[in-house]
Amino acid sequence: MDPLEPPEHELLLVIDVQNDFCSGGALAVPDGDAVVPVIAATMIRFAHVAFTQDWHPPGHRSFASAHPGRSPYETVPFPYGEQTLWPDHCVQGTDGADFHPGLDPTRAELVIRKGFRPAIDSYSAFFENDRSTPTGLGGYLRERGIRRVVLCGLATDFCVAYSAIDARRQGFEAVVLLDACRAIDLGGSRAAALAAMREAGVVLRDAAR
Repeated sequence: MDPLEPPEHELLLVIDVQNDFCSGGALAVPDGDAVVPVIAATMIRFAHVAFTQDWHPPGHRSFASAHPGRSPYETVPFPYGEQTLWPDHCVQGTDGADFHPGLDPTRAELVIRKGFRPAIDSYSAFFENDRSTPTGLGGYLRERGIRRVVLCGLATDFCVAYSAIDARRQGFEAVVLLDACRAIDLGGSRAAALAAMREAGVVLRDAAR
């Protein structure tokens, strides 16, 4: 068997590769478009693929526009802890919330929509930012017999890292494909995220390995 062919207990989790996080988008991740061909080539090697999709209602509380006098990338206290305020992005039903056209979402057996609760942001594919409201992904993976989650997408230091660390906390093996991710890197957040993932037991490597 091809050593690159993942076994049946692996799933590729494609995190938030949406127009608003790519070039020209409302919250464009630097060089975000570069992940698209890498992910497209990687998807065909996996029997199981799932996507996550940021899916905010208009006026979401994590938007800076919902806090008069505040600017994007400031942090404010929320009931569940410090929350970064973002430009309006991935609003339900808009082009910005659509998946990048370079990826084929019909390859995904599951799409997890997150951030749709108006008062709670969501980085992780497993939990909302209150760290207690589950998305249902953990139960889905266990029922399907998935033991290893391979992650890629946007952004390394937020949704990818939170998802990878939560995968480990949920008892799954976790691998992050760094060449299929890009970071926002707010004040060294990329380096901090890589360190936190390593500490949690996440394997960091490139898709080509």
